[in-house]
Amino acid sequence: MKRPLQALLLLLSGLGLLHATVVTDHYLRYVKPGMHLLLVASGALLLALGAAEAWSLWRKAGDEGEAEVDRQTAPTHHEAVTHDEAVTHDEAVTHDEAHAHGHDHSTPPRVAWLLLLPALSLLFYAPPAIGAYTASREAPKAVAVTDQDDFDPLPKTSPLPITLTDFTTRVQQDRDRAIDGRTVEMTGFVTPDKGASAEGGGGDEATSWYLTRAIVSCCAADAQFVKVRVHGAPPPPADTWVTLTGTWHPSGTLGTRTAEAALDAHTVKKAPRPPNAYADAVPLTN
Repeated sequence: MKRPLQALLLLLSGLGLLHATVVTDHYLRYVKPGMHLLLVASGALLLALGAAEAWSLWRKAGDEGEAEVDRQTAPTHHEAVTHDEAVTHDEAVTHDEAHAHGHDHSTPPRVAWLLLLPALSLLFYAPPAIGAYTASREAPKAVAVTDQDDFDPLPKTSPLPITLTDFTTRVQQDRDRAIDGRTVEMTGFVTPDKGASAEGGGGDEATSWYLTRAIVSCCAADAQFVKVRVHGAPPPPADTWVTLTGTWHPSGTLGTRTAEAALDAHTVKKAPRPPNAYADAVPLTN
């Protein structure tokens, strides 16, 4: 790759990272908040390297220009002949070496220009966070098996703010069935139930959908999805963030792994996307 293209790529990559981390919060679409400082430092380093490379090219061009002026005004006849012979010899060697290798590396491959697209996208069009499209194609994240004696009494608050993971754990592992009959409140994004859509039939299953949260360990590439099936309410558009209230939808034996993490919805309200969408958090209180 030509050095000017390398410098341009470094500069655009650095600017893109700093734009996504300092000017906006777009980095939260791809990684956890804890990586913010590392990304800022990486963007600054790339910008510095690009500037240094550009400065080096500018200085080199200036030095070559001065050298060319000196050669045109100063050489003797003998030096000029010697210089021409040397250049002719070097060109011949370079030409012969290029033919010996079968190809010429003097120009970068056209595909190298595609490396500019990710850098430009961070500046002008940041790709959206993963959502319903990916979640509908992934199995729900399995909740960890918890010791049945470790469940604390639930607060008397109604509706009870709870995460999707805690709700699923209570439904499938709390043998005291403390969640039975309790009105809970959860926030997540809407994921269509592809299986229900394919079955059709017009029944309750055909209109069900999932309330979903994505959980990441490092970045969006390792995302897992926690899903709670929602009954009794028409599905909002996919990827819409909502806060809903409801009670456990009887399916299976409550307190065992046969119980389904599902709700009979009472209310469904559109909610703003949380700053950190890659975490299973309780609904924000007004």
